[in-house]
Amino acid sequence: MPLTPRARRIIRLNNGFQLLFNLLWWMPVFYAYQREAGLSDGQIFGIQSIYYVAFCLFEIPTGIVADRIGARNCLRAGAVVMTAANLAPVLSPSYTGFLVHFLAIAAGRSLTSGAASAYLYDGLAAEGAGEHYLKAEGQARALGLAAKVLCWPLVGPLMALAHATPYVLSAASAAGSLVCAMVLPRNAAPAGRDRTEETSRGGLAFLRDATKALRCVCATPWLALLMVQGVAVFTLSRICQVNLFQPVLLAHGIPEGSHGGVLAAMTVAEAVASARPQWLGSRLSPVAWVSLLSLAMAAALAGSTLGGPWTVVALLCVFAAVTGFAYPLQRKLVNDAIPAGAPRATLLSVESIVDRAVCALAAVAAGAYLSAGRLDALLWHSAVVTGVVMLVLQVILRRAPGRPRKRPAAEPVPELVTTAGNP
Repeated sequence: MPLTPRARRIIRLNNGFQLLFNLLWWMPVFYAYQREAGLSDGQIFGIQSIYYVAFCLFEIPTGIVADRIGARNCLRAGAVVMTAANLAPVLSPSYTGFLVHFLAIAAGRSLTSGAASAYLYDGLAAEGAGEHYLKAEGQARALGLAAKVLCWPLVGPLMALAHATPYVLSAASAAGSLVCAMVLPRNAAPAGRDRTEETSRGGLAFLRDATKALRCVCATPWLALLMVQGVAVFTLSRICQVNLFQPVLLAHGIPEGSHGGVLAAMTVAEAVASARPQWLGSRLSPVAWVSLLSLAMAAALAGSTLGGPWTVVALLCVFAAVTGFAYPLQRKLVNDAIPAGAPRATLLSVESIVDRAVCALAAVAAGAYLSAGRLDALLWHSAVVTGVVMLVLQVILRRAPGRPRKRPAAEPVPELVTTAGNP
């Protein structure tokens, strides 16, 4: 079915919002940047742990806000907060400044984490174009990855000209996402999803929505288990690509100026894999594939302790490619498991809470390992824990009530498109 002009506008503006909101120029260098500002490993990873906890605390109320007052309003608020967040380290390059920076990022990202997908999903459905949702999500993800590939290698040279450039450019990008959010079509979501008068119902309405979401998770064991299964993919990808990326490269003698190029190469690998999940084949179920890919991610991290600089870069690219395969499978599993009529944005926020609660603990552990000079032990222990958890989960998932029936052999497996989120 051809897209209506309104649907095309929704997709174009969503592409622009996702690209600019998630274009964090400081990502390849923030660890070294904080070290140069005088922060210790313990302080850096302590801030990361606080960030994950704050994200968890923000997720439920912001998810309910998105379901109540409209996803579009949440996207606008998130863009404003993200713009301010990226300026904090420029104004105060200290422990306090970086703590405020990440707390504000937690608030901004929690406002958009469920709202962005909910707005696009409901907006296209209202235009009779729901079948274009996966393709639209994948297109937005691909454009965002392409922008990072082009921009991240420039971070080193730009910092040589002006040290705070990565944070200033990130703030400018977030401001651009606000422009996109401001011109998003009104009432793109179905009736009742984008009406500010819903706020008049007060705290009882928020409590009712939160209770409804939690009851939905408890009454749908299959959905709850799928959320738990996704923790490994999210935690490994987040901890590696954000928290351990620079320490691993620095430990193998790879200079800071090359980090943007390495992260760009990883992004290319992830983008290619994300666009081709059908390469995995249909011999295994998506649930089995997610567990197997989680094990592969952990193995790639552990293997990076055994080689030199080029081996590390190659394994990090393999890690990124496996992440690209895993995210679309996991996200589609969770979306398909959400019952009809359930508060989608709130339930997606519940999933984010589970992911980031584990990341908070992992960040504390990572900081302790690094402070003790035991990076290699951290990577190996992560692989062992992932292996044990995935094996136990597979046994439980095979016996879980609500598990979908097997797809008949003659029935084709639909093509998946990535909808992964960004850390």
